Amino acid sequence: MTMKDIEQKLRHANYKQAKLYFFCNFIALMIITAYALLLKSPTILTILPEGGDSRRQMYMIFALTLFGCVVFTIYAASLFFRKKTRQIGILMALGASKKALMPGVFREVLTLSSLSSLAGMLGGIPLIYLLWNSFQLLVESSEMTLHLDYTALLLSGLFILLVIVVSCITANFYLSRTNIIDVIQEEHRNEPVKQLGKWCGPLGLLLILIGAILGYSAPGFWINVFHRYPSVLVNLFYAPVFIGLYLVMLHTVVHGWHSNKKNPYRNIISRSMMKFQGKQTVNNLLVSTVLIAGACFAIFYIPMLGTGQLVSISGWEFDYMYDYRLDQTVPSPTEIEEIAADHDLKLKDWKEIPYITLAQDGETQVEEENESFHYEYKRLLAETKYVSESAFNQLTGQTLDVLPGTFRLITDEGDNAAMYAKRSDSILTNMDTRQTLSVTYDGLAYFSMLTGIVPYYVLDDNDYALIAQGLSSEWMGNAHFFNADGEDVYAFADEFFHTFVKSFGPECEYIAYYDRVSKIAANERGEVYWGDTDDMTKISLSQPDSSDFRIYWAFMPKFRSLSMNDFMNTFAVYLMTFLFIFIVCVTTACVICYTRCQTIALNNRYIFDDLKRLGASPSFLNREVQVQCKRVFHTPAVVGMTLMFLLYSMIMYANDGRISIPELAGMGACAVVLVLIMLLIYLIYRKTVTIMKRELDLNG
Repeated sequence: MTMKDIEQKLRHANYKQAKLYFFCNFIALMIITAYALLLKSPTILTILPEGGDSRRQMYMIFALTLFGCVVFTIYAASLFFRKKTRQIGILMALGASKKALMPGVFREVLTLSSLSSLAGMLGGIPLIYLLWNSFQLLVESSEMTLHLDYTALLLSGLFILLVIVVSCITANFYLSRTNIIDVIQEEHRNEPVKQLGKWCGPLGLLLILIGAILGYSAPGFWINVFHRYPSVLVNLFYAPVFIGLYLVMLHTVVHGWHSNKKNPYRNIISRSMMKFQGKQTVNNLLVSTVLIAGACFAIFYIPMLGTGQLVSISGWEFDYMYDYRLDQTVPSPTEIEEIAADHDLKLKDWKEIPYITLAQDGETQVEEENESFHYEYKRLLAETKYVSESAFNQLTGQTLDVLPGTFRLITDEGDNAAMYAKRSDSILTNMDTRQTLSVTYDGLAYFSMLTGIVPYYVLDDNDYALIAQGLSSEWMGNAHFFNADGEDVYAFADEFFHTFVKSFGPECEYIAYYDRVSKIAANERGEVYWGDTDDMTKISLSQPDSSDFRIYWAFMPKFRSLSMNDFMNTFAVYLMTFLFIFIVCVTTACVICYTRCQTIALNNRYIFDDLKRLGASPSFLNREVQVQCKRVFHTPAVVGMTLMFLLYSMIMYANDGRISIPELAGMGACAVVLVLIMLLIYLIYRKTVTIMKRELDLNG
């Protein structure tokens, strides 16, 4: 038998580890490719507004995806070569030199990494089509047809190079060993962790809590105290979270979370195995916890977005609402009823109220050159809309009493839409006559369809009439409300929407954030208004179906059927993107946990063999395997999911000092998602235990 034959047999014996390494690289590249294609897809870029938070979140999530996949591949390579060292040691003991072995090792590494990566990249293309077409069953729209930009494969190519480079560096690291005994024993090398007292677990939990509070509060504290925008270094306040996580994982490995006073020798074998390989185990548990927390962060966004939007849209008092400036000639109610009749619909419950747009005073942040800012009072700060007390009561059927010299903020029951609107004494200014009116904030009024980016307020009838004198049609408007009976409501809503948009002139071609009062004030000071220079404020009446237009147009109507359809289209995109990151993180975490269980158990196979010879029962040995796997799988899952659920709850509460009904519904949906995630991880844990029992021959 030649040395080449021996090398071939050893390589065949190492087949399982090679298969695991191939699988890890394949999964990583498949997910990266699919996500990159999704990220660059014209379909996605059309739906998600440029420069918006949603697109920035996608990039942030993709960064997390890359991190997870890098960790994934590095760990797989390390595990593969730890097993490979035994084969190398045997060949060196038989007389083979390192110089002679290196070409074969690197050839095997390059072959495995290249083939697995290319297979993963090719597998990513049908994967995204399969998932997208599955999701499209929920949304029937030609706009949702998936189009791909294959230049995204360049990113996959770069990741392939990264995989190959990492694999070669790892191979060189393990080949650099000089002692044959060290090489052979590499896979059994123990990494005992320093045993700390049982205090490290509770201290870790306390540090996690402190770090979460400090990290979340630090940016706001920095802004309020120093009047400067926080540096990225402010994120260092989250450091106690990671220190706490490490201590929690250390406590889990060394002590566990169950008291052993009654039976100090219970699970002693499994605990000892984990201790002697503690460093790597603790590190793996820490990475898995972060990945599962990231998975929850991604998947939580879906029920929070979906539940909040559905509750909001379903809470509208009318099926249809639109408003317009009086200098625009929009379709009359008679013309709208004619459009409805073409779709076999009957309109009812017509309501119409006038409103005026005034300037409101207040303080605003003024940026300075050194990334600091100060507050300045401005008489002409922002435009706001006002309705009279009688008009509001006629619309809502309420008996609201607004005292002279006061005003009420119109909001919804959840108090989210107008959360940042002014709630203090104010000076209102008529932009044509420059007449002013001093008013005092006197609480809230509730009507969800009069909420939005530009807030609505209610004034006393006499105050309304006084301040409205001399206003031109540019600063006055009407709001219409009605319901419809019939089946084909979407087709009507879509036709009416496009007819409504076409009736506007170019002077109304601006987004809701474009503040006409601020523009006038800036021009009077001899300054250029920022909205006239920023491309983010530009929309076109000729593109009413674009995502930017439907989200940001200042006069975008509220049609329940149209809004629900737009929401479902957007929600499908979010579902796709955030589900991808969930799959990436959970898959990576579970594979790390599986390989860690395998490493702990199989590296100590001789211990199980000795215990069987000493008469240990199968139930005892099975329990030891279960305890190890349970700690490895359940600890990251419980800690990661709990942390993210508490973080989301804290964010919801910190928004306005309470958790609203839509937010509460969203958190309830997140709790259901946690149960499903835990069930998934439990099933993987049970499968891992079954595999370990079979490989350790403990079923008999």
